[in-house]
Amino acid sequence: MKKKLLVTGLPDSFYEGKRVFVRVDFNVPVNGTEITEDYRIRRAIPTIDYLTRVGARVILASHMGRPKGRRIGDLSMAPVAQRLSEVLGIEVRFPGVVVGKKVESASKKLKNGEVMLLENLRYHSEETANDAGFSQKLASLADIYVNEAFGTSHRAHASTYGMTAHFEKKLAGLMVGNEIKFLNRLIRRPKKPYVVVVGGMKIKDKIGALRNIIKRADRVLVGGGVAFTFLAARGVSVGRCSVEKDMLEWARGALATYREKIVLPVDHVMTEAAGGGKRSVVITGDEIPDDMTAFDIGPKTVDKFVSHIRGEGTVFWNGPMGLFEEDDFSNGTSSIARAFALATWRGATTVLGGGDSVAALKKSGVNFSEATHVSTGGGACFEFLGGSELPGISILSDS
Repeated sequence: MKKKLLVTGLPDSFYEGKRVFVRVDFNVPVNGTEITEDYRIRRAIPTIDYLTRVGARVILASHMGRPKGRRIGDLSMAPVAQRLSEVLGIEVRFPGVVVGKKVESASKKLKNGEVMLLENLRYHSEETANDAGFSQKLASLADIYVNEAFGTSHRAHASTYGMTAHFEKKLAGLMVGNEIKFLNRLIRRPKKPYVVVVGGMKIKDKIGALRNIIKRADRVLVGGGVAFTFLAARGVSVGRCSVEKDMLEWARGALATYREKIVLPVDHVMTEAAGGGKRSVVITGDEIPDDMTAFDIGPKTVDKFVSHIRGEGTVFWNGPMGLFEEDDFSNGTSSIARAFALATWRGATTVLGGGDSVAALKKSGVNFSEATHVSTGGGACFEFLGGSELPGISILSDS
């Protein structure tokens, strides 16, 4: 990434007195009014702190959850404004709306070094629709645009794409710049052996990236819901587990071409139903009975996967191995997390692909410091490594 594309690539004096719109990713877990994990907030602090120190008037904007154009109290950014005030040590203004006269007035009243956080962008359906009028309203609030939301950069939404057409200066925040710089190393020069651990629910969300990642990787360990489509493609019974039928042909082709690289589960932890009541948890071979659903990889699979996660080369992990939120089905994910941390301490380059993987790491008792790099973007990280162009990155100045 070119230095002048970064927010720090311009003279400090350039920002003094100017309003800077910073698209952040503060989509953090909230329980009532309590933020239970503020990692994404803290990752944006260096950029916000820099801009306030050089006299910019900072306007922050983020989405939270999927309100789909409705104003849902539990998805308000108010708790984020409170936490941000605590972390920065200054009052973060919160107008409680996204666009309109109240916000326009508040943005004009901002003084040098002050910060304002807008309400949830997705309270407006125009955000995800990349509406031109909504984009223009957002852009009218500021003089300079900064993208510090890598996790949403794969979406061409109003705040990540549409509004940038109204700015001459469209810059990357420090965290976004670091993400791109680090992930580019995995694309160009990953230390060998390159082991990729893939989990999560849907293969369709990952297929574009998988096509390219499989070519570069030495081993691809497939767990979670993604594994069932591969197993079904191989002719294995998967019981009541979800299979993406439109992906079966691709999975068959991938298995035929990269049979030595792709490692699938050989046993599972399963039950008739997850959640509530008495569970009947069974461990068996790779065949899943017709009346059962698998919610985690079994112990033999854990041993097999862990044997490939060593203290050398590169390990990239994206997606949990099962329903890790429930203790009965968390062992597979926790075992991968511990092996991932151990590989880091032994000298491997380890990269966590954001999203549910971050929550899984925390639940497993592994610290973020026990990874070489923790991405703030799950889908964006995976798509970037797969070679896809991210709309929110491609439109930045000089990119």
